Amino acid sequence: MADIFDLCDELGPAKVIHVHEPDIGLKGILVIDNVAAGPSIGGLRMASDVSVSECHRLARAMTLKNAAAGLPHGGGKSVLFGEPRQGNADKERLIRGFAYALRNETDYIFGPDMGTDELCMAWVKDEIGRSVGLPREVGGIPLDEIGATGWGVFNAIEAALPDAGFELAGATVAIQGYGAVGRHTARFLSEKEAIIVAASDSKGTIVNEAGLDLAELDAAKQNGGSVTDALCGDVRDRDAIIDIPCDIWVPAARPDVVTEANVDRLQTRLVAQGANIPFTEGAERRLHERGVLCLPDFIANAGGVICAAMEYAGAGQSAAFDAIAEKLRYNTRAVIDLAKVNGFIPREVAVSMSVDRIHRAMTTRRWSIY
Repeated sequence: MADIFDLCDELGPAKVIHVHEPDIGLKGILVIDNVAAGPSIGGLRMASDVSVSECHRLARAMTLKNAAAGLPHGGGKSVLFGEPRQGNADKERLIRGFAYALRNETDYIFGPDMGTDELCMAWVKDEIGRSVGLPREVGGIPLDEIGATGWGVFNAIEAALPDAGFELAGATVAIQGYGAVGRHTARFLSEKEAIIVAASDSKGTIVNEAGLDLAELDAAKQNGGSVTDALCGDVRDRDAIIDIPCDIWVPAARPDVVTEANVDRLQTRLVAQGANIPFTEGAERRLHERGVLCLPDFIANAGGVICAAMEYAGAGQSAAFDAIAEKLRYNTRAVIDLAKVNGFIPREVAVSMSVDRIHRAMTTRRWSIY
């Protein structure tokens, strides 16, 4: 257990819980990082190669994200080992079993994440009554269906454009990870006449300098398909997305996609992180040295958790979208402006801003309860 305690610092984590039920093949991890501001909200991620380290890093990103957004929630994350594209019956069994095992952890509210969706959250709701990102049929705001996170990424990009040095109309965009976040980010950007020149998923990359047909990409992705099944561009390997020249590069998939080893392959002017922890800090620092503006994950992709928090409080979709636009634009400008004044990279400013808010919240709590 020493590796778990090595993760601890003055912010958390408050709890790290391992769940194992071999009879149904259930293996999962919950990290409740910090709940000074309120119960944690964080997604349930399902993949075959998740880990306690990844779960902890994601939980900390949620702590920072919720603090930056000024939400009455702390940060947490859960991961479930398994193939997300397995049959619904097996997937439902695992998710319901995981939720039931965590039924008494009231400081954690489940939300959708990579490998899970609104239906999964409905199973959790039915099991323990504690989830967000629910289908409309059970009174929720379906985050993935309406593109809440993508809406936030779009607003962060628009807010950053004065410092990026170009207009959105005619700007070229590459989307790394054409899933729930990447697909909607592409849609919102294309509605403002940006040109989506490349998109990727786990199976490959598709490129068209004149612009990809998003309707074709969406159709190709249905029923477990890939963007490489579309007929609107040239197909390349998965990692080719890093080499595509563009004005805006949006990572919207797995952690640590860009590291010190490959960051110099990026040919872009603005990075807006739609995924959680997609870049290493060293890679972000290298981009800063090259004059590339990089919007940190917990600033740019906070739209989903803002929508989730408002759903939990009983707000509607229109109010949630208005709040996302207002908070994302304000926070993006605040981070960029402070970074310019102090000569820091945007992440340093964003972390400092969030940690200060968390520390102030912690002064109101009696931490001995943990």
